[in-house]
Amino acid sequence: MTEFDRDRIQVIACDIFGTTVDWYSGVAAQAAEIFDAAGVDLDAGEFADDWREMYAPSMQRVRDGERAWAYLDTLHRESLDTLLDGHGVAGAFDEAARRRLVRAWHVLPAWPDSVAGLERLRRRYTVAALSNGGFALLTRLIKAAALPMDCVVSAELAHSYKPAPEVYRTAAGLLDVEPDRVLMVACHTWDLDGARAAGLRTAFVERPLEKGPHRGADRAADTVSDLVAADFGALADLLGC
Repeated sequence: MTEFDRDRIQVIACDIFGTTVDWYSGVAAQAAEIFDAAGVDLDAGEFADDWREMYAPSMQRVRDGERAWAYLDTLHRESLDTLLDGHGVAGAFDEAARRRLVRAWHVLPAWPDSVAGLERLRRRYTVAALSNGGFALLTRLIKAAALPMDCVVSAELAHSYKPAPEVYRTAAGLLDVEPDRVLMVACHTWDLDGARAAGLRTAFVERPLEKGPHRGADRAADTVSDLVAADFGALADLLGC
């Protein structure tokens, strides 16, 4: 790929879960409330971690054609049911409680630097959410977290999941730009690898606590990307915003 030229970039495509919002703290806090109401003694942080670990395999089954297309809420619900069964507490959670748990992924706190950093990026670029979350989920999440996005591009629109190339190319096509005019921003090596393979430029934002205090996050040292930044403010600095 050619040398990175920030003046060629027109679109900043931001991953959401972990990169822009803190899924671990958000899901764990809401799960703890629901567990308490159900009289269930489970470590909400470990539960959030275990639930997230089921995320990639569930999407892989869709990409591999092992199951029909389903949007992320459906995959989260299937993983949740399996997890509750595994903990032997399935009977403690009725349909309403399970729906509340799935909806926990719709309301997550932004990282402290996200809002201000994205505002700076928007002065120069179109800023898009590009996530595996469903369209309704992302719309609610962005509104609740007050994220200054110009638009939402859900993997649901491509009927696939990142890191499949069609997801990234769908974003470029919908925004009417060449793939190399899109800068994919993520804290996940797999996401940036997928974006680069689809012809996008890439930026790694470090989120050492993305998976909470007990599991290590992806590191810049192990990731190939055009840019590396400690947070969205630092990324704005690198891009001259």
